Amino acid sequence: MSEQAGTSSPYGGSNRHHKPKPFAPMDFEPFAGGADPARVSEAAHLAAQALVRHGRDSDDPVITERLVKLADEQGLDAIAEMWAESPARSLPGALWRLYALRAATVQDPERISVYFRAGRETAQVSNVVAGAAEPPGAEEMRAMADAILSGAFDGDFDVALERSAAFCRVVALGQATLADGAEHANEAHASKLTRNSHQLVKTAEDLEHAANAWRLGELD
Repeated sequence: MSEQAGTSSPYGGSNRHHKPKPFAPMDFEPFAGGADPARVSEAAHLAAQALVRHGRDSDDPVITERLVKLADEQGLDAIAEMWAESPARSLPGALWRLYALRAATVQDPERISVYFRAGRETAQVSNVVAGAAEPPGAEEMRAMADAILSGAFDGDFDVALERSAAFCRVVALGQATLADGAEHANEAHASKLTRNSHQLVKTAEDLEHAANAWRLGELD
C-alpha cells in the first residue's frame, strides 16, 4: 500500500498510513500470473501444512509469537501470494482469513471496537466465543486478534477458527446495526456497512466449516 492510496480492510473503511496492505478475505482480487494453478495450489497446501505443523510441534512461545507476527515481518502481500487464491474452506484458505482478519484488526482497532461494541449485546453467544476482554476497546481488539491467531499454533486449531468466526459475526452484526442507524443520514455509508456485514458473515461461515472439517480430519 502506498502512502498516497487508501486500501480497504475486511471491515470496510480505508487505511492510509499502514503497511502491509490489508487484503480482505472477502474482497481480494486474485493476483494475475501464468503459473500452473495445480502447482500453485499444491504449494499453498504444503506451505500451510508445514506452518501449522511447525507451530503445533513447538512449545516455544517465541516461535508462536513469530508465527503470529509473520505477516507483520514478511508483509501481508506475501501471505496473500501463498494462500489468498486457495478455496475458502481449506487449510490455506482458513489460514489466510486468520492472518488477514488479524492484520485489519491490528491496523484499525478503534474502528473495529466500535463495530464490536455495537454487535456484542445482540450476538451474546458469539461474543462469549470470541473471548474479548471487557470493556472491548482498541487494545482489547488487538489482544484478541493476537490470541486467536496464537491459538491456531499453541491451542486447538478448530477453536481458533471458531473464535475468529464468532469475532466476525459480532463485528458483522455491529456493522448491520450501525447501518440501520445511518440509513437516513448517509445512505451510501449505510449500504457499504451492510455489504461489509454480509461479507463477514460469509467469512464466519467459511471459518466454521473449516473448524468442523479440522475436527473430522478433513481440512487440508
